[in-house]
Amino acid sequence: MRILHTMLRVTDLEKSIWFYSKILGMKLLRQKDYPSGRFTLVFLGYGSEEENSVLELTHNWDKKDYDLGTGFGHIALGVQDIYKTCSTIENNGYKIHRKPGPMKHGTTIIAFIEDPDGYKIELIDLSSKETKKS
Repeated sequence: MRILHTMLRVTDLEKSIWFYSKILGMKLLRQKDYPSGRFTLVFLGYGSEEENSVLELTHNWDKKDYDLGTGFGHIALGVQDIYKTCSTIENNGYKIHRKPGPMKHGTTIIAFIEDPDGYKIELIDLSSKETKKS
């Protein structure tokens, strides 16, 4: 068994595709409209769905906003240069909730950002000591 995808409901599909592809470097893998259900599914990732877990964006055509709730935590992405990544994100007008730095009670360098719909994304620096051990 393996995780196939994580799904997020988004309000502005084009804005979300741009964020995940241009800002976070994911590739658009597939996109399909379902007119009878009035929704679109988009799959993005860092590799093929056959070999990698991917992100599914669901856009319900008639829904204008969502309550993010308190159950969802975050998506975590490993990055090579967390400081450069955060600088790019900030320079493109996106929110950084927690600037890069060591996590509490550890040495792994992390940061938290927010996508266009307010979903939290944890960035983990892959060169951090603790991530190299695992």
